[in-house]
Amino acid sequence: MELKNNGKTAIIGDKDSVTAFKALGVRVFPDTNPFAVRETLKRLAREHYALILITERAAEGVADAIAKYKAEPYPIIIPIPDSTGTTGFGIQGLKNDVEKAFGADIIFNK
Repeated sequence: MELKNNGKTAIIGDKDSVTAFKALGVRVFPDTNPFAVRETLKRLAREHYALILITERAAEGVADAIAKYKAEPYPIIIPIPDSTGTTGFGIQGLKNDVEKAFGADIIFNK
C-alpha cells in the first residue's frame, strides 16, 4: 500500500484561533459548524493533507468523524486549545489513546 501525503498542514476552528496560522503557511479553515467541519475534514483527507490541527471546540462536534481517521496513517488529526483555552477534549483523547495502546494510563496516572 502506497502512503500518500504531500506534507501539507491545515487548521480548522474559530476565526480568532486559526487566523495567525496563515503566517506559518498553514491552510486555514475558519469554521466551527459541525456539518461544515465534517465536510472540510473529508476534503482535506481526500487532498492528502498530512496534518490537520483542529480546535477542541470544533473537534467535539465531529468526534465520530475524527475517530474514523485514527486507523489511517494520514491525515494526523490533532485537537488543540482555541484562543479561549482548553476544554480538555484533546488531553482526554490522548489519555484514551495511551490506555488503548498500553492497557493502562502510564502518562497521566499519578
